[in-house]
Amino acid sequence: MRVALFVTCVNDALFPATGIATVTLLERLGVTVDFPAAQTCCGQPQFNSGYRRAAEGLVRHTARAFAAYEYVVTPSGSCAAMVREQYPRLGETSLPKRTYELTEFLVDVLHITDVGAYFPHTVTYHPSCHGLRTLGLGDRPRRLLHAVKGLELRELPGADECCGFGGTFAVKNADVSVAMGQDKVRSAVSTRADVLCAADNSCLTHLGGLIRRQQEPLRPLHIAEILSATEQHPYLPAELTR
Repeated sequence: MRVALFVTCVNDALFPATGIATVTLLERLGVTVDFPAAQTCCGQPQFNSGYRRAAEGLVRHTARAFAAYEYVVTPSGSCAAMVREQYPRLGETSLPKRTYELTEFLVDVLHITDVGAYFPHTVTYHPSCHGLRTLGLGDRPRRLLHAVKGLELRELPGADECCGFGGTFAVKNADVSVAMGQDKVRSAVSTRADVLCAADNSCLTHLGGLIRRQQEPLRPLHIAEILSATEQHPYLPAELTR
C-alpha cells in the first residue's frame, strides 16, 4: 500500500519527531510512505480567521499536491478535520474522501490495533476537540494505546473538555484559554501519569507550555511517538527512564 504523508505546518516547523514517528510506524506495518514536497498549509488558519480567498488558494494547492494518492494520512486531527469538513464548502470534494487522521487509518483502513509498540510508562490520553467532535475518532486512539506492551493507560478526568487552545481562540481570548488549559493540566497531573498523550500537537503545544511553566512532572507526547516505539527501538528520554 502506498500513502502520502500530510505532515502539517505545526509538525513540520515545531515537532518533526512526530512526522518521523508516523513514517517509522507506517513503514513497520508494511506501508510505503511518500512525502509530496509541494505540500504547504491546509488553509485552516486563514479560513478560521475569515480570509476565505486566501484559504481557497491553499485548498487548491493542497488538492494538487496530493492528487496522485489513494490515501493521505496525517498525524493531526485538526488538519484532517479542516480537509474533511471545510474543503467541500470551498469546492474540493475529492481529497476529503481520501484523507485520514493517523489513528483512524490504522484502525479503519489497516484494521490494526496492536502495532507492535513497546512503551513501559504510565500514560493519560487527551482527545482533541477536532478528533473527538468533528472526526468522531471515538475510542480508536485508546484502543491503540491499550494494545501497547508495557503501557499503563490512566483515565483522564474531564477528558472530553476542551484544552482551551482552539487556534486563534488562544490569541483572542488568552485569559480564558489559559484557565481552560490549567484545568486540563490539573486533571492530567491528578492521574500521576508520566505522559500526557494526544493526537494533535496543537493541543500539546498549549498544554506543554503550561506544564513547563508550572514545572509539573508530566511530559506531553504525540501518540505517533508512542506507537512507533518498540523493544528494539524504545522511546526512553531521560525524564521517563526509571
